[in-house]
Order: sequence, then C-alpha cells, then structure tokens
Amino acid sequence: METSIILTHQPLDINACIAHVMAPDCGGIDVFIGTVRNATKGRPVLRLEFEAYEPMALSEMKRLADRALQQWPVQRIAIHHRVGTLEVGEVPVIIAVAAAHRDAAFEACRFLIDTLKQTVPIWKKEVFEDGEVWVSATP
Repeated sequence: METSIILTHQPLDINACIAHVMAPDCGGIDVFIGTVRNATKGRPVLRLEFEAYEPMALSEMKRLADRALQQWPVQRIAIHHRVGTLEVGEVPVIIAVAAAHRDAAFEACRFLIDTLKQTVPIWKKEVFEDGEVWVSATP
C-alpha cells in the first residue's frame, strides 16, 4: 500500500496523481479534482486564497489516508492540495484512490474529500470584486 501526500504552492499535476496510484492489481481508480469555480451563490469569484497549518495539515492528510486504507480494500492513495492564490479554473485539490474493484475506490475517495474539508487545517478565502470571505469547511 502506497500513499502520496503533498501540500504545495506549485500547480498540481493530475497525471502524476493518477500515475502514482496505477498498479497491475488495481482495476478501479477514482479521482476527485477540485477546481476554482467562477461564482458562489451568484457572486462572481475573482480568485481563492488557501492557507494551511502545514505540519498539522500533512499529518491529518496522512491520518485520513491511513484510515481509508484500513476501512476499504484500497491499495494506493494520493492526496495533493495546493495553498496560495489560485485563479478561476486552477486546481486546489486532487485525490486519487486505486483498488481492485471500483466500489472501494469510489467510497474511499468520497470519504477522503469530505473528511479533508472537515478536519484538515486548510482554510479558503473567496475573493469577490466587492469583498472577501473566509469560507467554512462545511456547506
């Protein structure tokens, strides 16, 4: 079982995440790619700004991956998150999960993104033309 956990200011590489989780014994790969959208609740978004408490964020991301590996029969996980200023269309988060069968990959991937947003100390600020707001981790 292999895990790749990255927190970076650099653009994320979708193909590298997929390549990390590909393996001959894995018949299903599920990938979640979060992108910066151009509007929230009808308000045009100019950009997002992500901040993190890096040591704790990396530790929690690793802990989540370990939980997923224990809870589902998955073999490989990549959790990559970007911090800093991101423009509309850029990718702040990629989660890739590989398993022998697709159901485990789907379930583990959903658990990882949902739980990451709730527990990992990464904060998001939405910037609009007329102001900005720190966004709660939960909808």
